[in-house]
Amino acid sequence: VQLQASGGGLVQAGGSLRLSCTDSRRTFTNNAVGWFRQALGQEREFVAAINWRGDSTNYADSVKGRFTISRDNTKSTVYLQMNNLKPEDTAVYYCAASLRASISENYRYWGQGTQVTVSS
Repeated sequence: VQLQASGGGLVQAGGSLRLSCTDSRRTFTNNAVGWFRQALGQEREFVAAINWRGDSTNYADSVKGRFTISRDNTKSTVYLQMNNLKPEDTAVYYCAASLRASISENYRYWGQGTQVTVSS
């Protein structure tokens, strides 16, 4: 598994972005995948996760109703659609793959981050 996150950028509050997490080795189709974020000076926090089939998801309370995680295993890609963005969503976003097919708290493989900046 080798993950590459992309899609970050600068957006105004209320706007939308879609992040992508692609496995260049095309091997994570059997792995649960999660998105995390880390704001400057803060600890990394969980954002969302999806199981291997894409039929089970989990979200942090702070993003429920605004963010949607999905995956396309034919493209070895997991997406994070972020709507109604707020300045407090500003952070570096990371994707990670678990060794398990179901959603878990442990992630083995991490991609590099992509910066999301939301202006007020």
